[in-house]
Amino acid sequence: MESAEIRRRWLSFFEERGHTVVPSASLIADDPTLLLVPAGMVPFKPYFLGEVKPPYQRATSVQKCVRTPDIEEVGKTTRHGTFFQMCGNFSFGDYFKEGAITYAWELLTGSVADGGYGLDPERLWITVYLDDDEAERIWREKIGVPAERIQRLGKKDNYWSMGVPGPCGPCSEINYDRGPEFGVEGGPAVNDERYVEIWNLVFMEFERGEGTGKEDFEILGELPSKNIDTGLGLERLAMILQGVQNMYETDTLRVVMDKATELTGVRYGADRGSDVSLRVVADHIRTSAMLIGDGVTPGNEGRGYVLRRIMRRAIRNMRLLGATEPVVADLIDVVIKTMGEQYPELETDRKRIETVALAEEAAFLKALKGGTNILDTAVTETKSAGGQVLSGDKAFLLHDTWGFPIDLTLEMAAEQGLSVDEDGFRRLMKEQRERAKADAKAKKSGHADLSAYRAVADNSGSTEFTGYTSTAGESTIVGLLVDGVPSPAATEGDEVEIVLDRTPFYAEGGGQLADQGRIKLDTGAVIQVRDVQQPVPGVSVHKGSVQVGEVTVGSSAYAAIDVNRRRAIARAHSATHLTHQALRDALGPTAAQAGSENSPGRFRFDFGSPAAVPGTVLLDVEQKINEVLARELDVQAEVMSIDEARKQGAIAEFGEKYGERVRVVTIGDFSKELCGGTHVHNTAQLGLVKLLGESSIGSGVRRIEALVGVDAYNFLAREHTVVAQLQELLKGRSEELPEKISGMLAKLKDAEKEIEKFRAEKVLAAAAGLAESAKDVRGTALVTGQVPDGTSADDLRKLVLDVRGRIQGDRPVVVALFTTANGRPLTVIATNEAARGRGLKAGDLVRAAAKTLGGGGGGKPDVAQGGGQNPNAIGDAVAAVERLVAETA
Repeated sequence: MESAEIRRRWLSFFEERGHTVVPSASLIADDPTLLLVPAGMVPFKPYFLGEVKPPYQRATSVQKCVRTPDIEEVGKTTRHGTFFQMCGNFSFGDYFKEGAITYAWELLTGSVADGGYGLDPERLWITVYLDDDEAERIWREKIGVPAERIQRLGKKDNYWSMGVPGPCGPCSEINYDRGPEFGVEGGPAVNDERYVEIWNLVFMEFERGEGTGKEDFEILGELPSKNIDTGLGLERLAMILQGVQNMYETDTLRVVMDKATELTGVRYGADRGSDVSLRVVADHIRTSAMLIGDGVTPGNEGRGYVLRRIMRRAIRNMRLLGATEPVVADLIDVVIKTMGEQYPELETDRKRIETVALAEEAAFLKALKGGTNILDTAVTETKSAGGQVLSGDKAFLLHDTWGFPIDLTLEMAAEQGLSVDEDGFRRLMKEQRERAKADAKAKKSGHADLSAYRAVADNSGSTEFTGYTSTAGESTIVGLLVDGVPSPAATEGDEVEIVLDRTPFYAEGGGQLADQGRIKLDTGAVIQVRDVQQPVPGVSVHKGSVQVGEVTVGSSAYAAIDVNRRRAIARAHSATHLTHQALRDALGPTAAQAGSENSPGRFRFDFGSPAAVPGTVLLDVEQKINEVLARELDVQAEVMSIDEARKQGAIAEFGEKYGERVRVVTIGDFSKELCGGTHVHNTAQLGLVKLLGESSIGSGVRRIEALVGVDAYNFLAREHTVVAQLQELLKGRSEELPEKISGMLAKLKDAEKEIEKFRAEKVLAAAAGLAESAKDVRGTALVTGQVPDGTSADDLRKLVLDVRGRIQGDRPVVVALFTTANGRPLTVIATNEAARGRGLKAGDLVRAAAKTLGGGGGGKPDVAQGGGQNPNAIGDAVAAVERLVAETA
């Protein structure tokens, strides 16, 4: 049974039994504590936590998931993979244990003809929590599973929680016996390789308290309503139904391995090492395609870093298998064709996915060359210092700057006889990840406990946003935090977070910055609002300080935004939509939005593009935008179903989470996008849009920065003033300025060349005198000296080689010259063949000199270069070279 059919049967089975089919959410988690969605229940988390009332009592989904903690194990085991599909059915206060167990057994053991999976019930083993007598009884009495195939396990294996205070409960797992060829008998308690888990049924009925780990927490009591959360790994079930040894050999991954085999000529099954590489390629390329499809682009932080790491591991493993040419295009093509049946958006976005993937491959192949040079230098410095271990910060630099996977650094260092400080590297990586996650979480919650915001939501409901139609209005304070802690009151000078029952303040989201303004109480108290966030869905938290008086929960308030700021941001946001559409018209659908920020009077817009946008194209885009402004098009917003929005051709931003009802912003006949932000009423209100330029912010992603309205006018006015000044200085009209300035620069360049030529001739003129100054050190002709400050490294190198060539005869020659450039000492040392025959190598001599200068260096045995920090130590460096020559010669 193919994976697509497994998915179809799952959704059909539960839909026929009253479950709402919920499409898979994006892999980009709408949760500041997560980079990517790691489990099928994540999109339903607000319902389980009670943050939001579920719109249905029963739901089912097949959720795309990515997990990377065990990435090094991918390919080595039969079950570790980065991307997987989690089939789930969920009940919110509806059916409980008996319903979940009955559905699971019916679907798994039901005949294929009747829509089931047709598994042999005799091969299914059950685990339940230690004291869950109810679940054990249902399995035994209701379903008919023999007692000997039901095993009880502890908290570590059969108890579920989110790892934080909140809902929890026992779980029951269904395991499939793959047969004696996979190990000893005895059930999943003895052998989880033979008895592989395929479905986990979680019975959420309790609330847990604080604690660490899977077992160290207290059960506080029962939940008000009992919920069901189940998860079946589609790939694991496919492995069983397709009769293969591991998940990599299932239909959606085997075809990728086959393509890798075709490209490299390495046959799967011939060698364990190459088998691991083929599995890594198959898993990682599929994951990469799915991540790019959901709007992730390669980068050095957050989820972009995850994608970059996965892609580069795949490319490197293709290199290990023998590939010498680019391979990503062929591999991505196979993934899209295979997964496209389950996720049609992959075919729709094929061009964009391929563009991003190919750009990352090209960048990594280029980085391999540059990073290899950096690694070679680090190895040389480590060895010259007598070390045997490449430092963790060097490995981190290679990873962070050049995109080197740590295993690539390990392998290349080992080839040169060094190990790597992996602990130091992983510590730096952990610190980087923790900073990223903490920053994201702090931005949303201000470091406050999220339970405080959830309590407000439970007591008062969601915040009503009135800002689409009004800029001020009456409201009531329903929540108050002082320095991140819930409080009944706050006084003048306190930093506060205020929750209102209704508000005109826009909370930051969708690229639009938050409103600012004031909240005034009937008592005369005033709160200055600097920022507004939504740490939990539907609750707008106003962050600011009490300027005057005392603020108390329950007080009536009048909330008013800074209207000028709102209008400036609205102009920027509408301009962003126009820019997006104009870019798509000019570059095609691959110029999809990858991020934005709309602030007062200016905006930045990130979009996909494999190369820089030509200046002429940017000018055309700018002209088109301003022509739309002149057309005075109306801007309208309408709420509709997500399906209707798609039918109308509305553009959705990658990575954004949308509900069943969405807001669509339409600008005349020019633009239509899903958007929750605020906008102008007519394009004429924008006045003017000026694109300042575009630049790269990552592989395959470009950024446009622009000004809107008065800010754009002020910029052009300043530019006009500068042009007028240049006209006065150069005595020419504005259209003549480029030619006049170009001519001046050409003359300057010619003059610089003449100066450089004169300086080089002056430096080289000293060669004869230096050669004559050679002194004999134990039979070796040694020339040392300091040439004029400011001599370039290139000129110093030419001078050293010229001096070496002027000393005739067969005797050994060493030339070591020094200079100071930009306040730092520099040395170049050269030896002839006779000197090298005596063991006098330029690299060894440079390292001795550079160490004295407080720096480092290296090179080949015949010529080497080094430098340092202390120019006053040049005399000591000369002496160090003379001593080493005397000792070696």
